[in-house]
Amino acid sequence: MNILDLHKKTWDELSSRRDRLPHALLLSGQRGIGKFAVAKDFAASLLCENPDAQQRACGHCLACNWFAQGNHPDFRLLQPEAMTEISSGEEEGKKKASKEILIDQIRALDEFLGVGSHRGGLSIVLVNPAEAMNRNAANSILKILEEPPSSILFLLVSDEQSRLLPTIRSRCQSILIGLPETPAAQAYLRASGIDDAERWLALSGGAPRLALELAEKNGSGQGSWLPTLLTHLKQGAQHDPLRAAGDIDKLLREQKGALSLRQIIDTLQKWLIDLTQAANSLPVRYFLANNGEISALAAKIPSTRLVRAYRKLATQRREAEQPVNGRLFLEGVFLDYRDLFSPRPGE
Repeated sequence: MNILDLHKKTWDELSSRRDRLPHALLLSGQRGIGKFAVAKDFAASLLCENPDAQQRACGHCLACNWFAQGNHPDFRLLQPEAMTEISSGEEEGKKKASKEILIDQIRALDEFLGVGSHRGGLSIVLVNPAEAMNRNAANSILKILEEPPSSILFLLVSDEQSRLLPTIRSRCQSILIGLPETPAAQAYLRASGIDDAERWLALSGGAPRLALELAEKNGSGQGSWLPTLLTHLKQGAQHDPLRAAGDIDKLLREQKGALSLRQIIDTLQKWLIDLTQAANSLPVRYFLANNGEISALAAKIPSTRLVRAYRKLATQRREAEQPVNGRLFLEGVFLDYRDLFSPRPGE
């Protein structure tokens, strides 16, 4: 099953615009639903010499072969260097790759944008994720969007379009990509070799690509981090914040960018949501396999504490995207978690 099968409505909308493309399209939606894959497939179909009846790339022509090899002359992908390092394997001793899209990457487009298409059709720039552009890069690409060259299409992919400059958003036609239907998403996971599809899809919030990533990294073996985190969270009042911070910080360093502080905080937010659900006699939403343990923990926490803790964690999520001392940051987060279970007079 192809990811496009989960987003047929979006694909039909994109295909309907092939003959009247704007200079910029913004594809936005929840992280892990497959937006980047949709955008790449759409770019490939626009460059393909023989698209099929569904307007998908044929996969066999010269243009498709170039695209698959990553060297099509009329296509450029802009993404943080750190994303490339994760996929190719970061070298020991090498300077830490940037997690931002930098202005030098935008400036490098000058020749590409100036010479026109090599194949007589469109030239395409795919930016993923668009919110990773730092301020200088965003301002630079805004100048291009204000006076776009002819026969150029910008495809911007965003998990959080609210973080983009309003002036950039206003110069793009926006397409919101929603969550796929649950049965189809579960079928996609099973077809990808994931047995407990319901569990992982719930944990991802219904996002199939994120569910696949979580299952592959945490099912067993090297790269598993979720079991370690859950081991500490399930301990409740007996939880040791300093040990938890040390264990998670070690995993972050070992995985060299494949795991981030933000992912840890995202998971903690989901855990707090499920605690709040259980505290209000509602079914858990994310951690289906831990329903009983979450209910037992929630019975020991006043609901007002959970609300305050979630608000603070939302602030810490933003802080996690900034350069911080990971170990000290995590110690504070886990101390806050243990404090949920501390007895307080009059409460």
